[in-house]
Amino acid sequence: MNKHGSLRDHLQAAVPQLRHRKDSLLVFIDSGSLRCTAAPGLSFEYQYDLNVVLTDFPGHPDAVMIPLLAWVGTHQRELLENLDKANGSIKFEAEILSNKSVDLSITLPLTERVIVKKQADGTLQVTHPDEPQPEPYLEARHWQLIANGEPLADWDSPEAPA
Repeated sequence: MNKHGSLRDHLQAAVPQLRHRKDSLLVFIDSGSLRCTAAPGLSFEYQYDLNVVLTDFPGHPDAVMIPLLAWVGTHQRELLENLDKANGSIKFEAEILSNKSVDLSITLPLTERVIVKKQADGTLQVTHPDEPQPEPYLEARHWQLIANGEPLADWDSPEAPA
Protein backbone atom coordinates (compact mmCIF):
# COMPACT_ATOMS: atom_id res chain seq x y z
CA MET A 1 0.00 0.00 0.00
CA ASN A 2 1.39 3.34 -1.04
CA LYS A 3 -1.34 5.96 -0.87
CA HIS A 4 -1.15 6.48 2.89
CA GLY A 5 2.50 7.55 2.59
CA SER A 6 1.78 9.68 -0.45
CA LEU A 7 -0.99 11.58 1.35
CA ARG A 8 1.13 12.02 4.48
CA ASP A 9 4.01 13.44 2.42
CA HIS A 10 1.64 15.71 0.48
CA LEU A 11 0.03 17.17 3.60
CA GLN A 12 3.36 17.68 5.35
CA ALA A 13 4.72 19.50 2.30
CA ALA A 14 1.58 21.61 1.82
CA VAL A 15 0.68 22.62 5.38
CA PRO A 16 3.36 24.58 7.29
CA GLN A 17 1.95 23.60 10.70
CA LEU A 18 2.43 19.93 9.78
CA ARG A 19 5.83 20.45 8.20
CA HIS A 20 7.24 21.66 11.51
CA ARG A 21 5.35 19.21 13.74
CA LYS A 22 5.54 15.89 11.88
CA ASP A 23 4.57 13.89 14.97
CA SER A 24 1.18 15.63 15.07
CA LEU A 25 0.07 13.85 11.85
CA LEU A 26 -1.00 10.25 12.40
CA VAL A 27 -2.20 7.89 9.68
CA PHE A 28 -4.19 4.68 10.22
CA ILE A 29 -5.64 2.11 7.84
CA ASP A 30 -9.04 0.79 8.95
CA SER A 31 -11.51 -1.72 7.51
CA GLY A 32 -9.09 -3.08 4.94
CA SER A 33 -10.01 -5.76 2.47
CA LEU A 34 -8.73 -7.32 -0.75
CA ARG A 35 -10.75 -7.54 -3.93
CA CYS A 36 -9.74 -9.84 -6.72
CA THR A 37 -11.48 -11.36 -9.70
CA ALA A 38 -11.43 -14.84 -11.12
CA ALA A 39 -9.05 -13.64 -13.82
CA PRO A 40 -5.84 -15.64 -14.13
CA GLY A 41 -3.00 -14.37 -11.99
CA LEU A 42 -2.58 -12.87 -8.57
CA SER A 43 -3.42 -9.21 -9.26
CA PHE A 44 -5.79 -7.60 -6.76
CA GLU A 45 -7.01 -4.34 -5.27
CA TYR A 46 -6.63 -3.04 -1.72
CA GLN A 47 -9.76 -1.37 -0.35
CA TYR A 48 -9.57 0.45 2.97
CA ASP A 49 -10.53 3.51 4.95
CA LEU A 50 -7.62 5.84 5.53
CA ASN A 51 -7.88 7.75 8.79
CA VAL A 52 -5.72 10.86 8.99
CA VAL A 53 -5.51 12.35 12.48
CA LEU A 54 -4.07 15.76 13.28
CA THR A 55 -3.44 16.31 16.95
CA ASP A 56 -3.44 19.75 18.54
CA PHE A 57 -3.57 21.36 15.08
CA PRO A 58 -3.09 25.14 15.41
CA GLY A 59 -4.37 26.13 11.95
CA HIS A 60 -7.69 26.47 10.20
CA PRO A 61 -9.16 23.19 8.87
CA ASP A 62 -9.24 24.71 5.35
CA ALA A 63 -5.43 24.57 5.39
CA VAL A 64 -5.73 20.77 5.47
CA MET A 65 -8.97 20.10 3.58
CA ILE A 66 -8.07 21.97 0.39
CA PRO A 67 -4.67 20.26 -0.10
CA LEU A 68 -6.40 16.97 0.78
CA LEU A 69 -8.96 17.54 -2.01
CA ALA A 70 -6.15 18.37 -4.44
CA TRP A 71 -4.48 15.05 -3.57
CA VAL A 72 -7.79 13.19 -3.92
CA GLY A 73 -8.24 14.75 -7.38
CA THR A 74 -5.09 12.95 -8.51
CA HIS A 75 -5.05 9.77 -6.42
CA GLN A 76 -8.73 8.86 -5.88
CA ARG A 77 -10.55 10.99 -8.42
CA GLU A 78 -13.85 9.11 -8.31
CA LEU A 79 -14.46 10.46 -4.80
CA LEU A 80 -14.93 13.85 -6.47
CA GLU A 81 -16.53 12.81 -9.76
CA ASN A 82 -18.85 9.90 -8.93
CA LEU A 83 -21.87 11.38 -7.16
CA ASP A 84 -22.68 8.09 -5.43
CA LYS A 85 -19.17 7.92 -3.97
CA ALA A 86 -18.69 11.66 -3.47
CA ASN A 87 -21.73 12.13 -1.25
CA GLY A 88 -20.39 11.76 2.28
CA SER A 89 -17.40 9.63 1.34
CA ILE A 90 -14.82 11.94 2.92
CA LYS A 91 -15.77 12.25 6.57
CA PHE A 92 -14.28 14.18 9.44
CA GLU A 93 -14.63 14.69 13.16
CA ALA A 94 -13.14 17.50 15.20
CA GLU A 95 -12.55 18.06 18.87
CA ILE A 96 -12.17 21.76 19.57
CA LEU A 97 -9.39 21.99 22.14
CA SER A 98 -9.29 25.77 22.38
CA ASN A 99 -9.81 28.85 20.24
CA LYS A 100 -6.38 28.10 18.77
CA SER A 101 -6.21 24.34 18.26
CA VAL A 102 -8.22 21.30 17.24
CA ASP A 103 -7.85 17.54 17.03
CA LEU A 104 -9.05 16.61 13.56
CA SER A 105 -9.80 13.13 12.21
CA ILE A 106 -10.44 12.70 8.48
CA THR A 107 -11.53 9.38 6.98
CA LEU A 108 -11.60 8.63 3.27
CA PRO A 109 -12.18 5.37 1.38
CA LEU A 110 -9.24 4.44 -0.82
CA THR A 111 -8.41 1.73 -3.30
CA GLU A 112 -5.06 0.69 -4.74
CA ARG A 113 -4.51 -1.64 -7.67
CA VAL A 114 -1.71 -4.18 -7.45
CA ILE A 115 -0.59 -5.84 -10.67
CA VAL A 116 1.25 -9.15 -10.30
CA LYS A 117 2.87 -10.53 -13.47
CA LYS A 118 4.76 -13.74 -13.88
CA GLN A 119 8.12 -13.17 -15.55
CA ALA A 120 9.86 -15.46 -18.03
CA ASP A 121 12.18 -16.73 -15.28
CA GLY A 122 9.19 -17.73 -13.11
CA THR A 123 9.46 -14.86 -10.64
CA LEU A 124 6.55 -12.56 -9.88
CA GLN A 125 6.83 -8.82 -10.50
CA VAL A 126 4.60 -6.51 -8.45
CA THR A 127 3.65 -2.99 -9.59
CA HIS A 128 1.30 -0.39 -8.16
CA PRO A 129 0.05 1.60 -11.15
CA ASP A 130 -0.86 5.25 -10.82
CA GLU A 131 -4.52 6.19 -11.01
CA PRO A 132 -5.72 6.95 -14.52
CA GLN A 133 -5.86 10.68 -15.16
CA PRO A 134 -8.40 12.49 -17.30
CA GLU A 135 -7.30 13.73 -20.69
CA PRO A 136 -6.58 17.46 -20.68
CA TYR A 137 -8.82 19.73 -22.68
CA LEU A 138 -7.78 20.31 -26.24
CA GLU A 139 -6.26 23.75 -26.54
CA ALA A 140 -8.42 26.35 -28.27
CA ARG A 141 -7.71 26.10 -32.00
CA HIS A 142 -8.98 24.52 -35.20
CA TRP A 143 -8.83 20.71 -35.17
CA GLN A 144 -9.09 18.15 -37.96
CA LEU A 145 -9.82 14.45 -37.51
CA ILE A 146 -8.27 12.25 -40.21
CA ALA A 147 -8.38 8.45 -40.56
CA ASN A 148 -6.64 6.54 -43.36
CA GLY A 149 -5.85 9.87 -45.04
CA GLU A 150 -9.53 10.84 -45.20
CA PRO A 151 -10.92 13.83 -43.29
CA LEU A 152 -13.69 12.72 -40.92
CA ALA A 153 -14.44 15.97 -39.08
CA ASP A 154 -13.11 19.40 -38.23
CA TRP A 155 -14.05 21.93 -35.56
CA ASP A 156 -12.90 24.87 -33.47
CA SER A 157 -12.49 23.99 -29.79
CA PRO A 158 -13.33 26.65 -27.20
CA GLU A 159 -11.15 27.78 -24.32
CA ALA A 160 -11.11 25.37 -21.38
CA PRO A 161 -13.34 26.45 -18.51
CA ALA A 162 -11.53 28.23 -15.72
